[in-house]
Amino acid sequence: MFYSTVLHSPIGTITLACGSDGKNLVGLWMEGQKYHGGAIAKAMTTNNNMPIFDAAKKWLDRYFAGEKPVVSELPLAPIGGNFRQGVWSILCEIPYGKVITYGDIAKKMARKMNRESMSSQAIGGAVGHNPISIIIPCHRVVGANGSLTGYAGGVQRKIKLLELEGVDMSRLFMPKKGTALETSYGDQHEPEKS
Repeated sequence: MFYSTVLHSPIGTITLACGSDGKNLVGLWMEGQKYHGGAIAKAMTTNNNMPIFDAAKKWLDRYFAGEKPVVSELPLAPIGGNFRQGVWSILCEIPYGKVITYGDIAKKMARKMNRESMSSQAIGGAVGHNPISIIIPCHRVVGANGSLTGYAGGVQRKIKLLELEGVDMSRLFMPKKGTALETSYGDQHEPEKS
């Protein structure tokens, strides 16, 4: 069994999810986000009285107030295979105010897996399926050339999150074509080759 609750935030309604023990956050999705609830195979039951939800809401309130809470403050248990877990672990290392490319993550994953190389597209798939958005900061991943490739929560939200974190946006740009230009919050990115 999984429980969920909602939070109204500066970027819209956010759904939080946890397992039946209420100890770990397993999901955070924005309204209209692609793959909303995708990691959870069962229906979620609304329960607003889980301690992990209180902790996550306080973390998010601090985040949206411009503070820099760290990922390790919350017990997280994203659901996914070893490869995705490895990518999500790398995302957790990206500092506030910084971005990383899909290619950079591919190099890190290749080293972790003792491989010569790794596909940026495979990395993009894992980044796009991150079930704990914002807290596991997949919005800090950009194309090799500075392109603000899409974001499962919508590229406009990605921009707002990066600006909130004080990212230098001067070298980042909206691509002229591709899925990143979609305006609905339900669009998913297709990472550029890096």
